[in-house]
Amino acid sequence: MTISLQYTNITVNDVDESIAFYSGALGLDVQNDVASGDHRWVTLGSAAQPGLGIVISEPHAGRSQADGDALQELLTKGVLPMLVFRSDDVDATFETVRASGAEVLQEPIDQAWGPRDCAFRDPSGNMVRISQAPPA
Repeated sequence: MTISLQYTNITVNDVDESIAFYSGALGLDVQNDVASGDHRWVTLGSAAQPGLGIVISEPHAGRSQADGDALQELLTKGVLPMLVFRSDDVDATFETVRASGAEVLQEPIDQAWGPRDCAFRDPSGNMVRISQAPPA
């Protein structure tokens, strides 16, 4: 038996603004854009990991009013789970993302536990870390 991650979800305030960040700054490709009533789900992916989709949607998309409100509160506080991406050149990726105007939380540094990484906030306030494996 094998198992692998197929989708992960990111809650955002503005889907179009988030597409600009995740596609423009991070280089992910829009794979699917599905409207449902007043909401939509957009799936992004990378040729580096075929079969893995990152789905972005607003807090109230597909949720009850109460659940959407609770999720919106957590998003506003910036306490939803972070995303960690891997790069083969974290310094170059950092410069590209910084040039997009993203809020820098941490410039690239070598961590004591091995990787070199940096951190940003996406346009909705989600923490996005970018990590590079230490040299072998």
